[in-house]
Amino acid sequence: MSTIINPMQNRSNNDYTRPDFGSMALLTIDMQNDFLNGQPFEIQGTSEILPQMRTLVEAFRRALRPVIHIVRLYKRDGSNADLCRRSAVEQGAALVCPGTSGAELAAPLLPSQESKLDAELLLSGAAQALGQKEWAIYKPRWGAFFGTSLERHLRNLGITSLAFAGCNFPNCPRTSIYEASERDFRIILVEDAISGLYDRGREEMKNIGVVLMNSDQLAHLVMTD
Repeated sequence: MSTIINPMQNRSNNDYTRPDFGSMALLTIDMQNDFLNGQPFEIQGTSEILPQMRTLVEAFRRALRPVIHIVRLYKRDGSNADLCRRSAVEQGAALVCPGTSGAELAAPLLPSQESKLDAELLLSGAAQALGQKEWAIYKPRWGAFFGTSLERHLRNLGITSLAFAGCNFPNCPRTSIYEASERDFRIILVEDAISGLYDRGREEMKNIGVVLMNSDQLAHLVMTD
């Protein structure tokens, strides 16, 4: 059995950035079927992080800590798509299209196999309850905070610390982490539960006070806090 090392014992962790596991939420980013292996819009490495993602969501559920699934939804006419993708969606690319199976959360992360995203509700800007202390929130751009109710939702829950996992580090997780840092949240990046992570990205995260750890470490700390 492997030994769990507590990265919080590292003296270099600043008191201002040290995560508080008693007021922490897990954010999963864009973990939708269209981005998994074998799909038309697959993103390399995203299917491979599903076991670690499942470890995290189950630990947070057992500890009664909030889990928020951040998702993308592109209308068929492309009107709400990023400018760099709008033309492709207008021309028929059914990428995370509302009402399709490709837009749904990856099955291993669902609180129940009957859970489905309510696209109309999400596109209205409301948070969709999926289970006890578990929600989905739609984001219209890369960052989870831009044009969303996420910050208000987190503040209402008394959250001070965030753990980030999901797809795909250079784009949405990275942007969302910078947005969270700008709002003075204490941040964990779960290294083995983020697709597309690279060495320079790790250093960039450390330089803004983000704590890096793996999924087993975080699950252990959440369950024992």
